[in-house]
Amino acid sequence: MSAIDPGDVLARYTVHDRSAPHLRVNFISSLDGAATHDGLSGGLGDDADKLVFDTVRMLSDVILVGAGTVRAEGYGGIRFTDEAVAWRVAHALPEHPPVALVSGRLDLDPAHPVFTAAATRPIVITHAQAPAQRRAALAAVADVWVCGEASVDHALMVRTLTARGYPQVLCEGGPSLFGSLLAADAVDELCLTLAPLLESGRAARIAGAPDASPRRMRLAHALPAGDTLLLRYVRAREL
Repeated sequence: MSAIDPGDVLARYTVHDRSAPHLRVNFISSLDGAATHDGLSGGLGDDADKLVFDTVRMLSDVILVGAGTVRAEGYGGIRFTDEAVAWRVAHALPEHPPVALVSGRLDLDPAHPVFTAAATRPIVITHAQAPAQRRAALAAVADVWVCGEASVDHALMVRTLTARGYPQVLCEGGPSLFGSLLAADAVDELCLTLAPLLESGRAARIAGAPDASPRRMRLAHALPAGDTLLLRYVRAREL
């Protein structure tokens, strides 16, 4: 694989106006549109994708992820390297961003490493009718926010994140959460790694949103790394 320059990657993915709300989604896909290999997105990745993954995490105020993805992908507590921590501190950011987990059913174990090994207290985002006993249990290990009455209101969730000091949002999936954000017209950017693989099979797409309307995106960059292609698309209004 051709090496890529970490400094170039950082420059390409930096959002220069950090005060403006910006929701970035980061995914990987096979050439034929599969979001996973052997059931996991990590099965598609390589060193170039990992560099982008780590870079956009470092640039974020909060990492947004669905509960199902936390369970399936084996999330633990997010802790950056010393170099990433130093970069964030030098740019007046907290050492580590919190993880915000989105769940309507609150089917989350308070003893999961995403809570117990977290460097920063996580956030759980749910709705008013979520099970009260589970809300109370999770409140011991995370800040529990209610965004919506009978289901999570994703537009309200994004506004709440911004209002509480997290304007730079990185969503790491999964497809259901990405689809819901599309349906709420909340996505400003898609970072997409195209893995040089024809997967076929029954793997899902990166987004599932039957109620979402198509929207035009514009290419910010296409960075080849060997046979892998690193793509960044932003809303047409932002270029």
